[in-house]
Amino acid sequence: MKNNLFDITGKVIVITGGYGVLGSDMARYLAKEHASIVVLGRSPQKGQQLISEIRTAGGEASFLPCDVLEKEQLEKINHEILNKYGHIDVLINAAGGNMPGAVIPPDKTIFDINIEDFRKVIDLNLFGTVLPTLVFAKAMVNNGHGNIINIASMASFRPLTRVMGYGVAKAAVANFTQYMAGELSIKFGDRFRVNAIAPGFFITTQNKDLMLNKDGSFTERAKSVVAHTPFRRFGEADELLGAIHYLVSDASAFVNGSIIEVDGGFNSYSI
Repeated sequence: MKNNLFDITGKVIVITGGYGVLGSDMARYLAKEHASIVVLGRSPQKGQQLISEIRTAGGEASFLPCDVLEKEQLEKINHEILNKYGHIDVLINAAGGNMPGAVIPPDKTIFDINIEDFRKVIDLNLFGTVLPTLVFAKAMVNNGHGNIINIASMASFRPLTRVMGYGVAKAAVANFTQYMAGELSIKFGDRFRVNAIAPGFFITTQNKDLMLNKDGSFTERAKSVVAHTPFRRFGEADELLGAIHYLVSDASAFVNGSIIEVDGGFNSYSI
């Protein structure tokens, strides 16, 4: 008998921030595996460009402009998705980011933090996960099943220097993931699960100024990251795809409240 544990054909997957470096790779890959992808984000240009690429490759995808911090917009989009597909199987909360004012460089102290930028980073990473979860989880409950995947971080487990705002937010995302895992399954049944992946260090638009000098060479911070990663390198975006596929598929049907590290050994390494 054919093993269909990893078959995700026809699953309707909503990805917030889906045209980012990591989110776009997820969207392309999951569409290639015959899922129906709905990308949410604030930039119609970036969103439509990604959807065009996916459709050209034969995938099923659509883009809906949305600010993940606006609950009314999320609720409107929820109705649009349900009208088109009838249900939502998976939500991937990939919206996130950082701001210079929420970072504390070596030549400054905690007293130099820009509290407004700090608040914006918390809003985007934490509330940008909480609000879509509340809206789309309700649709899942009404349909009898649901699967939510959040994006945690190495900063979810321990504080990393400099990225104060981002670290605080991602620690909260990890806690929220585990809280919601219990909240949904206890109250609505074992067909609801909430998990997260915690990427290690990847070079992205978000962190390239911290990791790369203008000539493309590694900064001292990047060298430190690589030295503390047993694989002795940064991750590639497509190395997250196996973990995402596993969590999206029925192969992980009994996995709930887990935070899967995809980090080349960073979080387990010590001296």
